[in-house]
Amino acid sequence: MSGNERYASLVARHEELTALMSAGDLSPEKYTELSREYAELSPVVDKIRELEAARSELRDLEELSSDPEMREMAEAESRALNERIPELETELRILLLPKDAADEKNAILEVRAGTGGDEASLFAAELFRMYQRYADLHGWRFEVMSISDNELGGYKEASALISGAGVFSRLKFESGVHRVQRVPTTEAGGRIHTSAATVAVLPEAEDVDVHIDDKDLRIDIFRSSGPGGQSVNTTDSAVRITHLPTGIVVSQQDEKSQHKNRAKAMKILMARLYDHERAQLDAERAADRKSQVGSGDRSERIRTYNFPQGRVTDHRINLTLYKVDRVIGGEALDEIIDPLIAEDQAERLARLE
Repeated sequence: MSGNERYASLVARHEELTALMSAGDLSPEKYTELSREYAELSPVVDKIRELEAARSELRDLEELSSDPEMREMAEAESRALNERIPELETELRILLLPKDAADEKNAILEVRAGTGGDEASLFAAELFRMYQRYADLHGWRFEVMSISDNELGGYKEASALISGAGVFSRLKFESGVHRVQRVPTTEAGGRIHTSAATVAVLPEAEDVDVHIDDKDLRIDIFRSSGPGGQSVNTTDSAVRITHLPTGIVVSQQDEKSQHKNRAKAMKILMARLYDHERAQLDAERAADRKSQVGSGDRSERIRTYNFPQGRVTDHRINLTLYKVDRVIGGEALDEIIDPLIAEDQAERLARLE
């Protein structure tokens, strides 16, 4: 099927969906299914129509250029359209790129302190709050699932469920090792230290995404403990779930209810297993190539936050911004995420050509 034939079939399907949805005799489930397809197809069809209108206008201008009085104006407008049409074609190819099945899912965020002791835990807490503010700015829901903190207010590890439109598509490139360079508040000599924290962004898994057999799980119940080892409560309510085939272990102790801790632990386990399966598929597909952006390799140092110089550098795309405070505050994070998405789209387009 040629490009134009494909475009025509997409427009026809969009019109068919419009007619089906206005018929009024659909079940709620079928209407929801068609509405989702219509919403996904609408920006593609809008871009097709914009491209067709530009091409049609260019043909009209070519006819006008034979008129001596209209030639200069027609040629000027033709030059502008000849520049715009390739841009529209690229924008349309990007819209038609195969979708990541997880892009529209909610995400489970996990942040863990790495090397650097107390300073690493303080940095992990800052990163966790950065994503919380970023979620607020996008109108997403940020539900804290667990926090393991220390006496200084740092986080040894923390997790949250982030819900909203397109959450995973925007946050999936945040997975990896984040490094900070600054003078710690605990440092008397004023020396710059380097610390690290690991971020994992997992698509929230639904029952249809991953199947877990009860026989593959070992569930241990134990007593919760807080910072410094003090008891959070006196009942055995903390839950540790081990998925035996993969060795993935999830612990949850924030809730006083064993049932709630188990439910949260299962949600995280399902997300990790879904991510594990996606990573295996990606590795098979990418066996013959190496792609930094979108690899999700959490052993990879992806970004450095240098506070003395006020800069943030994303090492995958060699992007440096001199606004570390605004990035760590969440409001300038899109200035890194947008170029990462653009780079991923360019790489995927290049592989199709």
